[in-house]
Amino acid sequence: MSAAAHLDQVWQTSDDPFGYRTRWYEQRKRDLLLAVLPWPGFGRGWEIGCANGELTHALAGRCGSLLGTDLHPRAVAAAHARCSALAHVEVRQMEHPREWPDGRFDLVVVGEVGYYLDAPSLARFVARLEESLAPGAVVVGCHWQHDFQGRRSSTAAVHACLAAVPGLARLARYSDADVLLECWSLGPVSVAAREGLR
Repeated sequence: MSAAAHLDQVWQTSDDPFGYRTRWYEQRKRDLLLAVLPWPGFGRGWEIGCANGELTHALAGRCGSLLGTDLHPRAVAAAHARCSALAHVEVRQMEHPREWPDGRFDLVVVGEVGYYLDAPSLARFVARLEESLAPGAVVVGCHWQHDFQGRRSSTAAVHACLAAVPGLARLARYSDADVLLECWSLGPVSVAAREGLR
């Protein structure tokens, strides 16, 4: 089954098919992701795979402007609704890596989306991502560890590709039985060092 067909099936009956609004697992994952961000604020952010906009809404408070993109139209509609009161948030339907936004970003979150890409598409995706990073940019990868219908690449392979972007240094890593969360930066200065604590 293709990724698009899998997502059609997933989004068929609900605008919250993964339980982003209701599951403690999802709330905890959002909290972990927000906690690993090394700076309190970013100029221009991009969430790739915004789904119904729950994380988008949370990230909006950390970004001067924020773009959320997703492949599925129902996800995009739900994210639009969730973030409708936030004038600095834009949500667009895009198929990556075929479609790509202009400009560079200070923060890019690749959440629960990289594993839908096969190896050649993943390589193109990461090559385009590299070109979209502003100086000192932060990249976050967060992916489910278990197998599922529609998966094309392993979580480990996705994160290895992200980690291989030239100049990215890992700032944080969290892993458990269910999720792998990593944060890299083109400006590898720790939070403590940036605040003069060491």
